[in-house]
Amino acid sequence: MRNGGDYTNHLAGETSPYLLQHAHNPVDWHPWGPEALALARRENKPILLSVGYSACHWCHVMAHESFEDADVAKVMNDLFINIKVDREERPDLDKIYQTAHSLLTQRNGGWPLTMFLTPDGQMPFFGGTYFPKEPRYGLPGFVDLMQRVSAFYRDRQTDIAEQNDALLGALNSIAAPAASAGKPDPLPLDIARNQLEKQFDATHGGFGRAPKFPHPTSLERLLRHWSGSRTTDLIDARALEMTTFTLERMALGGVYDQLGGGFCRYSVDDYWMIPHFEKMLYDNGPLLALYAQAHAATGNPLFASIAHETARWVIREMQSPEGGYYSTLDADSEGEEGKFYVWTRDQVRALLGDDYDLFARRFGLDREPNFEGHYHLHIFTSLAELAKEFGLSEQVISEKLNQARNKLKTVRDQRIWPGRDEKILTSWNGLMIRGMAIAARHLAAPEYAASAERALDFIRTTLWRDGRLVATYKDGKAHLNAYLDDYVFLIDGILELLQVRWRDGDLAFALELAEVVLQHFQDPAGGFFFTSDDHETLIQRPKPVSDDAIPSGNGVAATVFGRLGHLVGDLRYVDAGERSLHALWSVIEQNAYACTSLLLAVEEYLFPGQTIVIRGQTADLAIWRDQCAHAYAPRRLTLAIPSDAQALPGLLAERTVLNTTTAYVCTGTQCSPPVTKFSELESLLDG
Repeated sequence: MRNGGDYTNHLAGETSPYLLQHAHNPVDWHPWGPEALALARRENKPILLSVGYSACHWCHVMAHESFEDADVAKVMNDLFINIKVDREERPDLDKIYQTAHSLLTQRNGGWPLTMFLTPDGQMPFFGGTYFPKEPRYGLPGFVDLMQRVSAFYRDRQTDIAEQNDALLGALNSIAAPAASAGKPDPLPLDIARNQLEKQFDATHGGFGRAPKFPHPTSLERLLRHWSGSRTTDLIDARALEMTTFTLERMALGGVYDQLGGGFCRYSVDDYWMIPHFEKMLYDNGPLLALYAQAHAATGNPLFASIAHETARWVIREMQSPEGGYYSTLDADSEGEEGKFYVWTRDQVRALLGDDYDLFARRFGLDREPNFEGHYHLHIFTSLAELAKEFGLSEQVISEKLNQARNKLKTVRDQRIWPGRDEKILTSWNGLMIRGMAIAARHLAAPEYAASAERALDFIRTTLWRDGRLVATYKDGKAHLNAYLDDYVFLIDGILELLQVRWRDGDLAFALELAEVVLQHFQDPAGGFFFTSDDHETLIQRPKPVSDDAIPSGNGVAATVFGRLGHLVGDLRYVDAGERSLHALWSVIEQNAYACTSLLLAVEEYLFPGQTIVIRGQTADLAIWRDQCAHAYAPRRLTLAIPSDAQALPGLLAERTVLNTTTAYVCTGTQCSPPVTKFSELESLLDG
């Protein structure tokens, strides 16, 4: 329809910022839903499905080239029913059609995802990612491609039907992996560690070549592998070295925002120098946790500094006044990628005066420009080298650089900002709640726990309705049936937050969430589906096993169910986690390094960690809790519960105060007698 001379399509009533970006395209876009699917069937037109997200640079490029072009839009409208999907709101659709794309093309997918579907069953029969308006980059022009696809659909129905049958069989086999005769053993832990070492870039850190992604689940696997090896005669120093070297290189690189804190999505080069400038909540939650853990493991002050700066960036720029965390910051501003972040020498010299030379040596402005004639900050020179060169102490050098960074940040804040996607996703909030809680615990920073608590309270009051979660919130509207990740990431975050402080009601909420997962997501054969049993019926019910940009929902589920089961003494939870590992064992055996979240659950199943419950008065509780929870002991779960806590579930109700502060220490199902002396508690701590 026309609105004041401008075209307005069916996306105008949506809340997703990504969909709203396309609401005034001349393309007759529809959101995914019954109306659009019925229209495709009624008109017997194939569906052109376009999947992307608001911070996606190449999504913007394709939109400007094709979707805003009236001639291209006419071809799309004549030949197809056009459906836009925000992959962050509908990860179920994204998972299915990304998998289908890989099966059809034998190539990795990405965004924008462009798939052509049959109108009667939404089966994909052709697809790709970005297509240019005119032929280039070895890709066909989009208009010509659409005309050929339309002709293929019209003339090759038999071929399409045969392909659909084969594709559906492949999708079903992925969702239901073959059972393994084996049972969980430690071998995949070693295999994954060795596979990661083979991919490790010993020169620049990270894994593989550009584009370089942070892969926090892989780094956590290596850090935990080193931690586990400390109980043996063969400490795996190499695993620790790979982790810390990568974390150092990322922290010093341009993939990290050297002025404002927080990490970009990935580096386009091997050096972590030039990022794809978008910032995603789901990267920064796990990385915040990882840097705090690495600091606890090594004492390296750089890791603490990066964790603090990242947490402060999230609170300052990504936490809504209502409490929840926003989703993303765009890569582009003023239509240019990275424009918000880059500098010229003259701009920096005018701001810093006499301190320019020092800043230039530190951040590479004394070299050739590294981004389209401009400079994106990347640390090239150490404080020790600068101290020697400028004849100043490292402390003075650090102070001068911090003052310079603050000056540049103040000026940068006056620029036109990248777009911010202000929808609040339950699953990504779970990842950040976990990250904030871990940082609060290891860095003794209660303000981070307070931030996590605000986000948790927002989710509980706004996104928890009639005993079920919803997936997304924006502009006063919470909607969409929640996914496995929403539930288990939130449970994981709550368990980490409980290790920082006890609050009546939080554990009860985690248990309510767990019950929903068991009732609506569990596969009787073992493991968990991505969608609930009352979700919209799609061509596949995904069952995610391997990690991608975020941890596998099945891996997190298996871990949190094991932890909850031991904590409250509910064997249903323990059994659910154990059945998952047995059901998915064949995939773990075949592709260990890609299943690092599941390997975390395998590790805790094979080598049960400590569950410590401390009861007593508030003053003593903090001292006892910090002794247990401050160090890096990843297989230890510590809850310090005040003596007046109400309605404790299961075993916790039996963990009472014995006249004075009392600790109950269990390893798996084996428990020591309760202890009331601090020295006795210290002697019981593993590792």
